[in-house]
Amino acid sequence: MRVGLMTREYPPYVYGGAGVHVEYLSRELAKKIEVEVHAWGEQPAPANKLQEAEEPTHKNLEVFFEQPWDVISNGTQAKFKGALEALSLNLLQQLHLDKLDVIHTHTWYVSMAGFLAKKLYNIPFVLTTHSLEPLRAWKAEQLGSGYALSSWMERTAILEADAIVAVSNGTKADIQRAYPDVDPSRIHVIYNGIDLQQYQYTADTTALRDYGIDESKPYVLFVGRITRQKGVTHLVDAVKYLEPGTQVVLCAGAPDTPEIAAEMRDKVEAARKAGGNIVWIEKMVTKAEAIQLYSHCAVFCCPSVYEPFGIINLEAMACRAPVVASATGGILEVVVEGETGHLVPFLADPVTGFPRDSEQFARELAAPVTALLQNPAEAKRMGEAGRRRVEDTFSWTAIADQTIELYKSLTTKK
Repeated sequence: MRVGLMTREYPPYVYGGAGVHVEYLSRELAKKIEVEVHAWGEQPAPANKLQEAEEPTHKNLEVFFEQPWDVISNGTQAKFKGALEALSLNLLQQLHLDKLDVIHTHTWYVSMAGFLAKKLYNIPFVLTTHSLEPLRAWKAEQLGSGYALSSWMERTAILEADAIVAVSNGTKADIQRAYPDVDPSRIHVIYNGIDLQQYQYTADTTALRDYGIDESKPYVLFVGRITRQKGVTHLVDAVKYLEPGTQVVLCAGAPDTPEIAAEMRDKVEAARKAGGNIVWIEKMVTKAEAIQLYSHCAVFCCPSVYEPFGIINLEAMACRAPVVASATGGILEVVVEGETGHLVPFLADPVTGFPRDSEQFARELAAPVTALLQNPAEAKRMGEAGRRRVEDTFSWTAIADQTIELYKSLTTKK
């Protein structure tokens, strides 16, 4: 069997959970079937050769990088450029698909590639949804009028997919709510996973020293993009409700828009002026650095306003960090209240998806964070429980096996 995975993100161009998912899923699948990955970006040939040399299990894995039409990439400055680039790449990705048995897309950015492959080549089409455009109204800030195009591409593809993979039961419910015309039998829940060999506690603190983190003080950690969805500004708002001097490390880069970048900077500066002890790492750190940061934090905080799954929580738990996270979406299936951390009540505005009461949400974020900072023994117990949970439930091997079974069920129907 030969499967084509379509994705915007793939190493070395990974900035979010969908890219992490495809990176590890493709590697695990390639141990049992043939896999080719079609991703965005320039072809980093030396890195691929090195990867193949170091990892014999990748012999069944081929990676192809593509770039949007120059007329769009270089000639368009409007916000809708991103949506046009996506559509152009979806068209380009149809050129060499005739040898595939299944096509599997990840995120709306490549969903039309699956739709077109199904129509042109009669290839069974699997779509994994890592988020849903109708539930992310704030995307209009990032994409401008292109949000209408991204929504159309997602809807067209999701209604035509032979199988839809939801990364959590919460996401399955969201699909049925956002797209009631979808036959529920076509929706299959397969969780995200974690590489337990890579993500585990390390005693190394080099990254802490390099980024100016005071190792003598406990710290609260956030890791993620500066985007409305990840809710990092709400954590900044919560700083004033923490004990004075509490060290908060924000590993936050890759802002979605200039507007949210400016808002983030204003909030951090205001919090610092009010006495907040904030270390802001304004970039996406390396995997090794992130593992060090997870390993030594007193609490990991995930203040997402929308999270179909939340791989970031798995990464923290695998490194034995207790988690305080919003009680929303797939997070409810990852973090166990009172066992691996605490879930913060989250009431979303039905129109914007943001907290109905931002200040209340900030206060309620701060309360369990403070409680864990004041009780290191409890925090350690939760961190150990988190590691056990990811070992028991979120293995990539099991996830790849479930995915292959889904592929087989579709190819036998051809």
